[in-house]
Amino acid sequence: MLIGVPKEIKNHEYRVGATPSGVKELVRAGHQVLIEKNAGFEIDFTNEQYIHAGAKIAKNAKEVYAQADMILKVKEPQISECQMIREGQIIFSYLHLAAESRLTQMLIDSKSIAIAFETVSSSDGSLPLLAPMSEVAGKLSIQAGTKGLEKASGGRGVLLGGVPGTARAKVTIIGGGVAGTNAAKIAIGMGADVTILDKSLKRIRYLSDIFGNSCNILYATSENIEKNVINSDLVIGAILIPGAAAVKLVTKDVVKKMLKGSVMVDISIDQGGCFETSKPTSHSDPMYNVDGVIHYCVTNMPGAVARTSTVALENATLPFTLNIASKGYKKAIEEDSNLKDGVNVVDGKVTYRAVSDALNYEYFKI
Repeated sequence: MLIGVPKEIKNHEYRVGATPSGVKELVRAGHQVLIEKNAGFEIDFTNEQYIHAGAKIAKNAKEVYAQADMILKVKEPQISECQMIREGQIIFSYLHLAAESRLTQMLIDSKSIAIAFETVSSSDGSLPLLAPMSEVAGKLSIQAGTKGLEKASGGRGVLLGGVPGTARAKVTIIGGGVAGTNAAKIAIGMGADVTILDKSLKRIRYLSDIFGNSCNILYATSENIEKNVINSDLVIGAILIPGAAAVKLVTKDVVKKMLKGSVMVDISIDQGGCFETSKPTSHSDPMYNVDGVIHYCVTNMPGAVARTSTVALENATLPFTLNIASKGYKKAIEEDSNLKDGVNVVDGKVTYRAVSDALNYEYFKI
């Protein structure tokens, strides 16, 4: 199979769909790889490294999309990219379609095969291709939050861990999954007063086992969420419903009650966000103010640490990429029900239930 890797064009997105090491594995398995010129340049993966690994270099994205059987990328195709997608072409990428009606329609119109990293599952119910970026985003959320708390950013001027004789900042994390857990690790490590809220008792018990008495872990009732949010310096939204739009757990009325200069970081923004006041932002203009509360809602947070993110993501995606390329998508999903869960759009039809429900499309079972 000919696998094409275009350069990412989303705002400040420096990740790339394949590293030279990953290309070498694909070529060793008998596949051809076409990399857009300078696709990995910003994170020090040179054209020469890709050529040495066995790839060919395309002069532009148009050439990649015109030739490749499968497009391997990181972020969802942008409008200009969707216009280049061919009928029957496989798109293997993050998609987050439940929050992207226009993208969904363009993929339907293209009659391509759209396989979403974020809905590929595993036998234990986890999401193996989402996990590495959730780890990165969770850790980054605390970095972003501490920056937002600085007075120069409009924040309260609070140091997360304080110093002797001062109070620690209060951090509330809504959602105790992979992203929330990693956010908690960093916040606890910096000395903050941390509370995690989750609705799964199984997860709450797990969090209690790993964190012990180093943080508070509460069941996520609406009362507990509001009580903690309005008294927090930093609130992290880390809610995930696989493939579906995020639930709005913090309303506009609650935001109005929050401390002035406090910060909200919405990791769930790729799926529409879990704060009612959330709206997508970019790395070039990441923050905005609502009722005196700083909001950070960057849709591609892991792009800020693009080299780490690229390598971590490829570690997870490469076995699936090899499987699809070696067997073709039909045989690959027939033999692997977890990969099948990743198929969101095929031949003009929506094939992932949460997407069809969110956007009112007819659902087709494959």
